[in-house]
Amino acid sequence: MGSDPHAAPALTSETQGMRTTMTVDLGLRVRMLATLLLLGLLYVALVVVLLAAGVGTTIMLVVVAALALAQLFLSDKLALRSMGAREVSPHDAPGLHAVVDRLCVQADLPKPKVAMADTPVPNAFALGRSPKSATVCATTGLLDTLQPAELEGVIAHELAHVKNRDVLLITVASFFASIAALVTHAGLLFGGGGSEDEEGPSFLVVVLVAGAVYALSSFLMLALSRYREFTADRGAALITGRPSALASALLRISGEMERVPQRDLRRAGQMNAFFVVPAGVRSLFSTHPPMEQRVAQLERLEAGLQRPSAGRADEAGVLA
Repeated sequence: MGSDPHAAPALTSETQGMRTTMTVDLGLRVRMLATLLLLGLLYVALVVVLLAAGVGTTIMLVVVAALALAQLFLSDKLALRSMGAREVSPHDAPGLHAVVDRLCVQADLPKPKVAMADTPVPNAFALGRSPKSATVCATTGLLDTLQPAELEGVIAHELAHVKNRDVLLITVASFFASIAALVTHAGLLFGGGGSEDEEGPSFLVVVLVAGAVYALSSFLMLALSRYREFTADRGAALITGRPSALASALLRISGEMERVPQRDLRRAGQMNAFFVVPAGVRSLFSTHPPMEQRVAQLERLEAGLQRPSAGRADEAGVLA
């Protein structure tokens, strides 16, 4: 579905001149639309099976509508509460607000709400349906771990998610997966009653189809999530003009994660955030690509930014 996600983007004249301009990533938009289309087809099949199994149309529509509204309007608040995060004012966190203010100007974004979570896990994440309703959250562990330039790289990465509007896409996609999981669990808990002749086959078909839809939905979400992380890394590099700072942050966070207690890691694992994943088979089942691949992409971007500067320096030397 498109070009190589690891390839560095072409450097525009704005980027070469160190004036950052982040544009829409076409590859990400195509993948977002394709993912929504495939998810829609999966859930059409699920609805057909539910109707054939005798599930009432009115009840199904009411439940789905209620869950959709809750997912769109309450998911960010519930996510912040699950992390123990709270919104902070410029008075509470002047340094963090200053970073967000500066990067929003560079990214041409409205300033999101700023939140902090008191946990040693070095992490950050973005929430919200749109740039105007977004929230960017950083943990105390992240603020204590990173140098100022590294922190800018991480916050710029989260703002790139907001700019790309992929936070809303992940919210919608996770809603689809939640519906399939709910149907599967309900079928397992309540679908086995009644006579075997009447309800056995319907119960089995509903559970199998819902389980298959949940598995395929999760696979599509994971694949899209890994690509959007590459895109956000590229966006952060363009916003800050310093890909090496984000690469340094990734390496520093990787080392710091090994010293974080497991209970804090499990708690932070509830969020699809700025996690660092080592290379290996399990990275296929992760929301984030391996750190090695992310660092390699950022190194290519850094080399691309340095080449024009070196050329201008050589030209200046000849003219002198």
